[in-house]
Amino acid sequence: MSFQVVQRDITKMETDAIVNAANSGLQIGGSVCGAIFRVAGEEKMQEACDQYGFCPAGGAVITPGFDLPARYVIHARGPRWYGGGHGEEIQLCDAYRNSLILAEKHGLKSIAFPLISAGNFGFPKKKAMRAASYVIRQFLKETASEMEVYLVLYDWDAVEIGKKMFPDMKLDKDYDTFECK
Repeated sequence: MSFQVVQRDITKMETDAIVNAANSGLQIGGSVCGAIFRVAGEEKMQEACDQYGFCPAGGAVITPGFDLPARYVIHARGPRWYGGGHGEEIQLCDAYRNSLILAEKHGLKSIAFPLISAGNFGFPKKKAMRAASYVIRQFLKETASEMEVYLVLYDWDAVEIGKKMFPDMKLDKDYDTFECK
């Protein structure tokens, strides 16, 4: 089992799958979603997503990765943040868990997640990171999975939060990587 938090561009991750922080209509969006669609090939990715049409909060669907280094994209819909009293944390945990289940179902050995809902959907980064870490660690422990799982942080603010939240992470200065033991 392997869980690492890295500071990188998720569209450059050479994993079996990367996760897109999707919207409910599985349409090209901004931030991570827009970048993934652009690198994968907007028309091909949109056509694949249109076959599903809708993804509820907490849900996940899978498409080919097209022009990305990753073979697949798992589109996970995290919740919008409305202050925390509307089941947002449960829905966010479901988005991570359902993505991992889908990856396992497809026999994938590696997956890279963005910090789902912590951008345009307004989820506080610290809470989002806590939910991601908890679900990923629990999944790896409960399933005894050998899957390599990455939490990809794009901005240094998120990296700094990660360093403070997880003292068991060690910074690899050569690769801007934290590794969880």
